[in-house]
Amino acid sequence: VSQQLKEEIRRGFAGLEDPLAGLLAMLENSSDWKGKGHSLGYYITTELQLWIKEHPAVPQSGIQLKKLQARVLRILSQCPANLLDPLISIYQLHTADRNYLLEHVSHLYLKGDYKEAAMLSIKLQLQPDQDVEKMCIPLLLQDKANVVEDYVGEYPELQSKLLQILDSWCEPGVSIRDVTRPYQGLSRYKPEKFNHRTLSKLVFRLLDRFQVDPALCPNVINQRHLRTLNYLFYKRFVEKTMTEENWADHVQSTVGESRCLQGHLVQLLLRHCDGRAAARWARHWGLPTDMLPPGLAEELPEPHTHERVEEATKSDNYEDSKKKDYYQLPIPRENIHFLQTWEETLRCWEKVLQPGQVVGVDMEWKPSFGMVGKPRVALLQMAVKDEVFLLDLPRLLEQAEVEEEKEKLPRFIQMLYSDAAITKLGYGMSGDLSSLAVTCSALKDTEKQLHGVVDLLTVDKQVDGLSPEHSHKERGVRQQEKGLSLLVQHVLGKPLDKTEQLSNWEKRPLREEQILYAASDAYCLLEIYERLCKDPERFGLSSDLMESLVGKRSIKSRAKKQLNKQEALSPSGQQCQGSQVETPAPVSPKEFSVVCDNMLQGLGRYLRCLGVDVRMLDNEDDHRKAAEIARQEGRVILTSGLPYQTLQSQVGEGRCFSVNCSEKAKEQALQVLKHFNVQVSLTDIFSRCQ
Repeated sequence: VSQQLKEEIRRGFAGLEDPLAGLLAMLENSSDWKGKGHSLGYYITTELQLWIKEHPAVPQSGIQLKKLQARVLRILSQCPANLLDPLISIYQLHTADRNYLLEHVSHLYLKGDYKEAAMLSIKLQLQPDQDVEKMCIPLLLQDKANVVEDYVGEYPELQSKLLQILDSWCEPGVSIRDVTRPYQGLSRYKPEKFNHRTLSKLVFRLLDRFQVDPALCPNVINQRHLRTLNYLFYKRFVEKTMTEENWADHVQSTVGESRCLQGHLVQLLLRHCDGRAAARWARHWGLPTDMLPPGLAEELPEPHTHERVEEATKSDNYEDSKKKDYYQLPIPRENIHFLQTWEETLRCWEKVLQPGQVVGVDMEWKPSFGMVGKPRVALLQMAVKDEVFLLDLPRLLEQAEVEEEKEKLPRFIQMLYSDAAITKLGYGMSGDLSSLAVTCSALKDTEKQLHGVVDLLTVDKQVDGLSPEHSHKERGVRQQEKGLSLLVQHVLGKPLDKTEQLSNWEKRPLREEQILYAASDAYCLLEIYERLCKDPERFGLSSDLMESLVGKRSIKSRAKKQLNKQEALSPSGQQCQGSQVETPAPVSPKEFSVVCDNMLQGLGRYLRCLGVDVRMLDNEDDHRKAAEIARQEGRVILTSGLPYQTLQSQVGEGRCFSVNCSEKAKEQALQVLKHFNVQVSLTDIFSRCQ
């Protein structure tokens, strides 16, 4: 609002005998303020609010104020939300007679203005004197659950009462139609939005938001467990993507001592297994014999030895088929380290926290199957070239607490994520980091301090042919690949074996299959990154992988960060470490020495023809070798795409240049010569050729 308008408004107030009555007269006789956004009425009202603070003698009291309060209440039911607080403040509605306010809200409710009645109740803090069920049911039927959440937001007793009401509607045998029958004539009623499934979701959201004990809602929790059981049987017997051990473990923890769930489990066993197998599992889980059909409990004794041998043989055959069909770790088993003590982790940090290091990072947690609360990380995996470190996070945090050194582990994790000289690879990093923050509160701001991260999830939409249908046709199997497994299949040739994905990652000791799965999930990120860097065009990615992968972060906070101050665009439009405002002094090709990364041999040969001192990496060389050569021999690194991010932090300012891979060798050479002001004469051409 212009200063001139503000001054005009204030002069108007000063000229009124009763500014409060004047504002009401204006609002009552104008429709301008009823629209959305900041109307003229809104600006006048908020200016009056400020003006009153500067003129304490203005506010009314006694009978005159009560009359104004009665008038403003009529306006409040029609005004936009942004006017509620200023008007309540100006007319001191918190001091009004509470019964009078409740009566007014009740009048709105009876007119069918349920949302307006609830909003006014929230602003005037009337909820403790109202019937929570009566106020909230119409709002839920109108699909206004967000208003309901705000209505009970500050009152734990009302939260518990509402949750118990909602849970009672989920009791077996209760019909939602019976609950909603008294509200059939409700305006804007959306019956399709009000059913057991949506109620269950709402209850879980409220339990999570208000941190209420789930035991308060036994019916909803029981329904969720029933759905979990159905899902587990589907994964095991229909999809066949869950190992028997994982399945049995989750079934047992889901069912517990609940007779209702035990009965449902028996029915599922009889539906998916033959009688003997059903009886064997019933005995394995210790189900009450009175729950089994007559005669079934005695059908099978303990599993016979030959059955165990048969199962072991099946298991061996399964392992052989896995090697043929799925991605295999290219490193020996002894290079996977399971770390449970601080002393053991020191070797990990020594390896990982090296400038120029590339680290694949992944995390695992116990599946929650939709229960309350966010998952807590049970295993943190870090992969570097030829090695994987598996950090037992719960054990390490527990140990740190006992030794009263809680900040040690979080400090190292923060150092890793905030160091721009270390490239961190992940897949869906935002989800991992939010779980990490739940696990350790000291890490809650890690996502805001990220540097040098590459989220390979962004590749999914960029790699040519990367779709579940593509995977389905290629493999000729029923189960389609998705997510990281699909990316691994497309880039490395075989998908990940995800049978351990839904393991209980909190259970110790971890099984060998879990250890190999966890290590593979982190290590495959290194191999994908390396393959994409070497041949981006093969996968339909632009040559400038820096733009393709790093420029399109899935982590929102990264998009807001400014470019590192040490990076600037060179005249050719390519990145070079160090801001060079002035053109460097001219230099001859004989005095200019470079090392070309292994994707730029064409550029290297062209520069050599012009007399430049060139060394080139072989195809099998690691990108980091370029930094070693550059430091030892004083050369400038010529690279492209993602390796630039790793290499530029390892050499002096202005000693690393990112070339545009989409250009031909001649154009690339011209860019390099122009940027470094290399002056080529006729005598330089072919001067290095034999």
